[in-house]
Amino acid sequence: MNPAPSKSRAALWMAGWLGLMLVMAVAGRESTRELNVFQIMEVRTVLGIVLLYPLIRLYGGFATLKTSRPLAHLARNLIHYAAQLGWFFSLTLIPLGQVVSIEFTMPIWTAILAASFLGERMTIWKITAIALGLVGVLVIVRPATGEINPGQLIAFAAAVGFGTSVAMMKSLTRTEAAVAIVFWMMVIQSVAGLLPSLYVWKWPSLYIWLCLIMVAISGTFSHFCMARAMLYADATIVLPMDFLRVPLTAAAGWLIYSEQLDMFTVLGAALILTGNLLNLKPSAARLVRVGS
Repeated sequence: MNPAPSKSRAALWMAGWLGLMLVMAVAGRESTRELNVFQIMEVRTVLGIVLLYPLIRLYGGFATLKTSRPLAHLARNLIHYAAQLGWFFSLTLIPLGQVVSIEFTMPIWTAILAASFLGERMTIWKITAIALGLVGVLVIVRPATGEINPGQLIAFAAAVGFGTSVAMMKSLTRTEAAVAIVFWMMVIQSVAGLLPSLYVWKWPSLYIWLCLIMVAISGTFSHFCMARAMLYADATIVLPMDFLRVPLTAAAGWLIYSEQLDMFTVLGAALILTGNLLNLKPSAARLVRVGS
């Protein structure tokens, strides 16, 4: 039985997602200094299965992992695996801020798919939140004209894959427990990446092992937070909250890598925050149905 809708609880779970995704971005970039992306993904998923065990016990044991929708899990997780590979590859080709910023086209695809196939409604506040968020991202990135970096194309393709994956996750939350969604993600992705990771295997240094552990922890529990957030609110409410990851990443770049935090970043962050605050307003009586 699904819990009653609650935007405040969805926001709290998304706060967990934001923090963990920020950790994974930094630890993931550090890991790519020594290791191939396939190896990083495999270590992440295998360790993730182990890390997930306490949550499995907490939420009802292995019985809660039973599923009547194995093909839905398989399709969703293969799409997500490909998107995650693209995300890690793009970390090696373009700056961290660009990767995260391009990723934020993801809510567009999620919103369209959720409205078209999941029956979610688009209110004026949801549309405004998405629009302000995207404008805020553009203000921060200030895309320049000229030749497009292949890393940007890979990051964009990954964003489309993530958006599709999130919409499919929302569908799964209607029948599956959050811990089951994350468990099957780890199992399917660990099987998918086993042979490629063994082919490129290289023993990591102690520092990179620590980074890999952080990637595994943040990657595992961030998806649990996202799945829990989806229980309390529509995808079109949950995803605009994720825009806050852009200014948070900019702040991390300033603190960790001494990257400059300019006025464009401050303005973009303000637009993103405004959009998220508007998105928390009660739904208006007049709704706009997309895809009808």
